[in-house]
Amino acid sequence: MTRQLRISVGIASAGRPATLLATIDYLAGLRNRPARIIVCVPDIDDAAELDNRLDVELIVGSRGLTCQRNRILRAAVPDTDILIFLDDDFIPAPNFISRMEAVFAHEPDVTIATGEVLADGILGGGLTMSEALEIIETAGERAVLVTDVYNAYGCNMVVRLSAVIEHGLTFDEQLPLYGWLEDVDFSRSIARYGRSVRVAGARGVHLGVKSARQPGLRLGYSQIANPAHLIRKGTMSKARAIAQIGRNILANARGALLGDRSVDRRGRLGGNMLALADLLIGRASPLRILEFGISSNREMSSPSIATKRR
Repeated sequence: MTRQLRISVGIASAGRPATLLATIDYLAGLRNRPARIIVCVPDIDDAAELDNRLDVELIVGSRGLTCQRNRILRAAVPDTDILIFLDDDFIPAPNFISRMEAVFAHEPDVTIATGEVLADGILGGGLTMSEALEIIETAGERAVLVTDVYNAYGCNMVVRLSAVIEHGLTFDEQLPLYGWLEDVDFSRSIARYGRSVRVAGARGVHLGVKSARQPGLRLGYSQIANPAHLIRKGTMSKARAIAQIGRNILANARGALLGDRSVDRRGRLGGNMLALADLLIGRASPLRILEFGISSNREMSSPSIATKRR
């Protein structure tokens, strides 16, 4: 008889306690709730009083998506088979966990998976929890379809921990703060030992919460420096990285010219240019963004899927 897989959910969050609490309350109320919910925040003020709850394991650790996810990995290892990383504003459908569990149980060569995003609030003004639940209910269910993909997306990234443990895999802490392309880097690392797949039918909604998003200069720099770093590591092909960089620069230049106010296109374009200049003189590094002063040091969140595709 096959042993039932042990499922945990891990959430790295910062600067959005109300959003985090709403997501945790939703997960805790699911009929098929995970065995463990592990949350890592850089400051107790980010924790939405979760330290008083028995149904959540709270870790206070170093700031940065990759650092926080590594803390979650270490905490999950003793008694977790499948770890589901969710953004603090990703709302999975009620059957998301069971469908992912079935895929990992029946397809042992799958090492990492990502689900189907029904809507991404970052494309507009953001979505509320009630709007997300309505979208999920209206969409209904569809048959599960598993297809191979280059990488999982960080807002809902499901990992087989046996592969992580066997090969000593971690998230790259050289990608600081919001960890631009950390999902690509981790996916391509673990995909050396199995399949990276998309599971249509395992659905959810990304709220696209606007608070705690990143200054354009930092993100723009990361859009150039991080792909260059992954090329050097061998976790992103040169052709794919150059295409990604080109799309980012074009999107930022177009947005700056057209006066796009939905995001800081001018700041991003400035960061793009600074990173290109650093590449020319051989000093480009993802860690350089820590040198850029901003008004608040509390900002850390994972960019949306939509942003990563631009």
